[in-house]
Amino acid sequence: MPRRRPLVIGHRGAPGYRPEHTRSSYDLALELGVDAVEPDVVFTADGVLVVRHENEIGGTTDVADRPEFADRRTTKTIDGAEHTGWFTEDFTWDELATLRCRERLPQLRPSSATFDDTQPPLRLRDVLDLVRRASLDQGREIGVVLEIKHATSFTRLGFDIAGVVADELRAAGWADGDLPLVVESFEQSVLGAVRERGIRGSYVYLLEAGGAPFDRVAAEGKAAPTYRQQLTPAGLDALAGAVDGISVDKRLILAPDRLGRATGPSPVVVDAHARGLRVFTWTCRPENAFLLPQFRRGRDRGRFGDYEAEWRIIKDAGVDGVFVDHPDLGLAAFR
Repeated sequence: MPRRRPLVIGHRGAPGYRPEHTRSSYDLALELGVDAVEPDVVFTADGVLVVRHENEIGGTTDVADRPEFADRRTTKTIDGAEHTGWFTEDFTWDELATLRCRERLPQLRPSSATFDDTQPPLRLRDVLDLVRRASLDQGREIGVVLEIKHATSFTRLGFDIAGVVADELRAAGWADGDLPLVVESFEQSVLGAVRERGIRGSYVYLLEAGGAPFDRVAAEGKAAPTYRQQLTPAGLDALAGAVDGISVDKRLILAPDRLGRATGPSPVVVDAHARGLRVFTWTCRPENAFLLPQFRRGRDRGRFGDYEAEWRIIKDAGVDGVFVDHPDLGLAAFR
């Protein structure tokens, strides 16, 4: 059944106010009252699940300023695209823990950047324990939406993705459904692998507005379906029963025309609900840089535009969950 009001999920904590995936970012999101927080996980060389949006960490830590790690800078192909920088899988957890986090978008979010270089990275276990404690302290259930990043690429490096994730959730007491757990990924295959290991939770498949899932591309080449094809009625029929829900780029709901004007809400939410699938969307951000042109105010990319009007379209679509960077604004708009 669709929810009467959507879950408000702190996307990487509260990164509109603090550097993403830091302790202060999660603390603030929980203090502001989110229904859940979303940690992304990647691997260290010694198999520790670390909370970072990407395995390349040059833009979100001080690693580029650390001479002892200068020789770790390299170029790799991740999910078919070439990236140059420093990668978590080339560091042990002990090494990574010596780094300090930085704001990813300092030009847009200078206030958040004032917290740079003060906090170390977190492990998944740190976030799981933090949310459990907050649930007890606040007397309410708070969930975790765990996103597994680059599963096929890490598998090729020899990591047992599903096994390590399942073991960590079990060791932290998050495997049996006692607290709300969602496992999500842009690769459907890893969701099935984690479910097969007996982890109780909801399994949500992420879909972008363009491109194709890398696990399918790796297995099928040009025959792999695109994300857009998977959102057609026939594509949703195939997902129904295989996953519990989908999580889509907000543009797929706003449905902008060639001039960038919203024509939505599109039928994707209704179509998915008709097949028993929950629908989340990402990412609701108030800055002009992230809004459709009609909702921008002025030319300053960091200025807040008429985000409430854009978000109202998303709310009217009947989504079950929204990812937000500013939890207070998200709660006000979607509650």
